[in-house]
Amino acid sequence: MSKKQDIMVATLDLIHEEGLQSVTFSKIFKRANVGSGTIYNYFVNKEEIVHAVYKEARLHMGEYLVQGFIPEASLYERFKRLQLNRLQFGIDFPKEYLFIDSFSFSPYISPEVRNMDDAHNSRDVVLSVIIEGQKNGIFKEMESHLCHQLIHGIITSILKGYYVQKYPLNEIQIQQILEASWKAILV
Repeated sequence: MSKKQDIMVATLDLIHEEGLQSVTFSKIFKRANVGSGTIYNYFVNKEEIVHAVYKEARLHMGEYLVQGFIPEASLYERFKRLQLNRLQFGIDFPKEYLFIDSFSFSPYISPEVRNMDDAHNSRDVVLSVIIEGQKNGIFKEMESHLCHQLIHGIITSILKGYYVQKYPLNEIQIQQILEASWKAILV
């Protein structure tokens, strides 16, 4: 791992453990095991590090969301794939998922970074599935971004309970969650 990557991983870990306000450059370079001047070779300030961590997490999640996505599959199968991938990303990468969730609506993240596209245009893929479902009278008529937030919120709520070991997520429960997500936006 590069020193820049070490700094970013240390920053994500510290934000996850202590919250953004408690994270200082001193804590970052100690956790990353780099010299204090090394951070300045890559980042001007804490905001720049947080933006870099956020961008990387969003790109990673975007890549994950479209894994195994088959554009020719039925609307139901495409929807399920996207929701399953969202859930699986949260299970596999909880720090990144919680960071994205916490900071997507934070004033700390600039609008340009918040609204960035990822390499796979995963947000557009999700929105296109929603819009197609609405045009075909399958999904509720509501603003597509609100519909997206609704189904994202279902997964996020489930994951937060899972993270605190409120319940396990076995295959049956995962299928139930996917079905509930589908039914939440059906007409």
